[in-house]
Amino acid sequence: MTKAIKLLNALPPPQRQRLMTLAREASFAEDARIFEAGGTADRFWVIRSGAVSLDQQVTSLQRVTVASLGAGDLLGWSWLFPPYTWDFGAVAFSPVRAYEFDASAVLRLCEEDPGLGMTLVRSVAEVLAHRLEMTRNKLMEQYTLHRRGAL
Repeated sequence: MTKAIKLLNALPPPQRQRLMTLAREASFAEDARIFEAGGTADRFWVIRSGAVSLDQQVTSLQRVTVASLGAGDLLGWSWLFPPYTWDFGAVAFSPVRAYEFDASAVLRLCEEDPGLGMTLVRSVAEVLAHRLEMTRNKLMEQYTLHRRGAL
C-alpha cells in the first residue's frame, strides 16, 4: 500500500517557504460544498484543521465518499492537469481551516523555479497514487457489499 504524504512536509524548507508566500487563509463551514466534479479547478488547498470528504456522484441521487482528508492533506490536484476540471466533489465534514493557493500563481512560480516545480509534481503524483489506491479499495468494498446484498 502506498503511503499518504503531507504536501508541505514533502517540500524542502526553502521551496516550502517560496510556495507559502502564495498562501492565503481559507475556511469552510461544516457541510459546505467546496467544489463539485466538473467545475473549474483553478486553486488547491492544504488542510490545516478539520476534515473534508471527497465524493463521486454515482447516480442522480447517490454520492459515494471515496476518501476523507485531514490536517496536512492536499485538497485538489486537478489544477495541475488539463482540462483543469475537478474529478471529484469535496465537502467539509467539519469546520475546515486551510491554506488556499491560486493555481496560476503556483504554476508561474514552478516555471521560475523548476526544482520547486519538479518536487511539487512528484509530491502531487505520490498523493495521486495513494488516492487512487484508496478509491480502488473503497469501490471494491462497495462492490463486495452490493454483491452480498448489504446495499
